[in-house]
Amino acid sequence: MAHTYTNLLVHVIFSTKDRAPLLDVELKPRLFPYMGGIVRELDATALLINGPADHIHALLLLPAKIGLSEIIGKVKANSSGWVHRECPGKMDFAWQTGYGAFSVSHSQKQSVLDYIKNQEEHHREISFQEEFLAFLKKHEIKYDEKYLWE
Repeated sequence: MAHTYTNLLVHVIFSTKDRAPLLDVELKPRLFPYMGGIVRELDATALLINGPADHIHALLLLPAKIGLSEIIGKVKANSSGWVHRECPGKMDFAWQTGYGAFSVSHSQKQSVLDYIKNQEEHHREISFQEEFLAFLKKHEIKYDEKYLWE
């Protein structure tokens, strides 16, 4: 798209299915770069992907030509397939159905990167569910809790 200029930063959060603690110290250093490669193939940029054992946070720089839902769908599908091929002991690996996505202003980019970088430490004090609810409330996103954790 000629003459189209964007700076679309999005903080994305999604968990493993049923928040199973499948993202272990052996898987994460291989999986997160693989996920970043998927994002790159879609002409987006994963500035950082990190998370504890049951979910991930990613700060993505989105292109103008593809929607966030398409990017997340491809990242989840392709990374799950990769885990099944590369880690025979994790055949039950899957991502949750949905995700959270929160816009980030350029002025907040570094603070979000710092937050994502420190996920292990952060989650010693707060669960995924508590954190996710706090994000929804902070961004004034309406939700029905009976569907939230599917």
